[in-house]
Amino acid sequence: MDEIRNNPLLLEWLTPHQTPPFSQIKPEHYKPAIAAAIEEGRRNVQQIIDNIEAPTFANTIEALERSSETLGRITGLLFNINECDTSDELQQIVLDVVPDLSRFETEMSMNEQLFARVKHVYEQRDTLTLNAEQQMLLNDTYKGFVRNGIGLPDAEKKRFAEIEERLSLLTQQFNQNVLADNNAYTLHITDESALAGLPDTSRHAAREEAQRRDMEGWLFTLAFPSYGPFMQHSERRDLREQMWRAYNSRGNHGDQNDNNAIINEITSLRYEKAHLLGYDTYCDYILEERMVGSLESLHDFMQRLKDAALPVAQRDLQEVTDYAHAHGLEGTLMPWDFSFYAEQLKQERYAFDSELLRPYFQLEKVRQGIFALYGRLYGLRFEAAPHIAVYNHEATAYEVFDGSRFMGVLYMDMHPRASKRSGAWMTEFRGQWRNGQNDVRPLIQIVCNFTRAVGDKPALLTYGEVETFMHEFGHAMHGMLSDVSYESLSGTNVLRDFVEMPSQLMENWCREPEFLNTFAQHYETGETIPAEYVERLRRAEQYLAGYLCLRQLNLGMTDIAFHTSHGDIKSNAESVEQQAMTELLPHIDGHQTSTSFTHIFSGGYASGYYGYKWAEVLDADVFSRFRKEGIFNSTTASSLREQVLCKGGSIHPATLFQNFMGRNPDIKAFMQRSGFTSENK
Repeated sequence: MDEIRNNPLLLEWLTPHQTPPFSQIKPEHYKPAIAAAIEEGRRNVQQIIDNIEAPTFANTIEALERSSETLGRITGLLFNINECDTSDELQQIVLDVVPDLSRFETEMSMNEQLFARVKHVYEQRDTLTLNAEQQMLLNDTYKGFVRNGIGLPDAEKKRFAEIEERLSLLTQQFNQNVLADNNAYTLHITDESALAGLPDTSRHAAREEAQRRDMEGWLFTLAFPSYGPFMQHSERRDLREQMWRAYNSRGNHGDQNDNNAIINEITSLRYEKAHLLGYDTYCDYILEERMVGSLESLHDFMQRLKDAALPVAQRDLQEVTDYAHAHGLEGTLMPWDFSFYAEQLKQERYAFDSELLRPYFQLEKVRQGIFALYGRLYGLRFEAAPHIAVYNHEATAYEVFDGSRFMGVLYMDMHPRASKRSGAWMTEFRGQWRNGQNDVRPLIQIVCNFTRAVGDKPALLTYGEVETFMHEFGHAMHGMLSDVSYESLSGTNVLRDFVEMPSQLMENWCREPEFLNTFAQHYETGETIPAEYVERLRRAEQYLAGYLCLRQLNLGMTDIAFHTSHGDIKSNAESVEQQAMTELLPHIDGHQTSTSFTHIFSGGYASGYYGYKWAEVLDADVFSRFRKEGIFNSTTASSLREQVLCKGGSIHPATLFQNFMGRNPDIKAFMQRSGFTSENK
């Protein structure tokens, strides 16, 4: 009992804003705490069932919404820390607890007595006095039971539960395998001549990485701040090939980290799950609860974009190929050549050198610039909070205020390490919700893998990293500005093909001189970024737009291919991917995206990767209003906040968009921005 009584995960956190006391939480605390929290959840649900009063929205729907708060608090910590500061011990704990969590979730969603009360309230919905948010929660709760198999015969319910439990394990294992392969590869260089073409920032970072590991020379990894610049700038074609092959074969080595069998099993189980519920494919099951609505509508959307992007992409590739041949490449342009020659052509055509911009993007200055932008648009203030505990010494915490009103805590974790998966993301340790008069404010986390400080230089970002920072900050503020009553509807808990709109919207500011001039200053001289640099950046905005759009469409079509199968994938993942993609560069056997495609096999984007392009259409349209009314227009920003950001998932996103724009989405702004219209050619 002492392990329960003294477990910090089960105690009230007497910390600022009830933030997690990370230093007190040890890996061994998670399993007993989760077991106790599951039992608490069971008791709370039983109380709902045993209530002798007739089912009401309050005593059933709201009570169920808040029945597993403790469990949510604990798993919010465990899974987020496992992504950004993991260990072998923590990874094993995750694998140990996910079956228990899956069984509990299935047990609740299959509980006939509980569903009877939910159904009673749902059937009375037209006679109840519910606001829009309450109606959404009621609909979501009812559909949650239906879409999780409550109506199935007993034998099929049992099979459905088995599928959910197995999927919970497989998706975690997929992610861990990718992380293991990401960490397993390094390129160790001891001959300085092999660094030809690499910028000083890459060389210095590689030198420091080698020193951290007590090695001589330079060490390059598959972390993107190392991998990306290497592929763009290294003059050593053989080393680019080596790096490319390593990056594009993660999870595909036929060893203990191989993901092919996991992909086949995940895909098969997802189909079986959808089929049990009466859907033809897993895509049909997922798209029913998305803005796009149906597989037919999705195919129409993807085809329209492909028709616009493909000829532009082919032109992009031909230009890079011609440039490469004119500058010494013999034979076929290979995948490991594209980034290198594309960067060279970009420099020649637009005098655009990403390394020229880097000195103007000091991480701390970029952070201050983003803080100031959100102050200007929404009146937010960010104050460093060293008194708030963090999970790793590299993470920092900020308190966020709107005037005197406390809005939440923002954690930021910016640099790669072996304990962190690749990429960049926003998540939360706690979402926003209201408990009577008490407004529970969110604890938001931004995790990135940005370039580190090197030697006596501060951390200097690439332009792409600045865009990523703005993107993830957009997600974070979607969560931070939330103002709803129920956590399951707060912040980024929106339909998946809408969730990227507020984040992609913020990337538009990165190309605006008025914004860049507020923070982009040379880290040594203090000089504001030259206007000619910004103009070059803007001129290069449509560079490779067709090629990059086609790449995103290819990934989306690969996702759809896996999830429109009927669970009978006889060939390996590579062949499925190859058939789905319109590849412009030569295919290299044994190298693919699927076996490291964490978005769809472990990250919640299954049948939803298209959402990035869908949301890009929306964000271009929304930004057209800011362009018209002013990119710092606080009235426009306030309208976006009130009509979209603060609503979370309490109102359907199509309605939110209409409320802000006064009409349905128009693809015109996206087509113009991408250069896919005749007036841009």
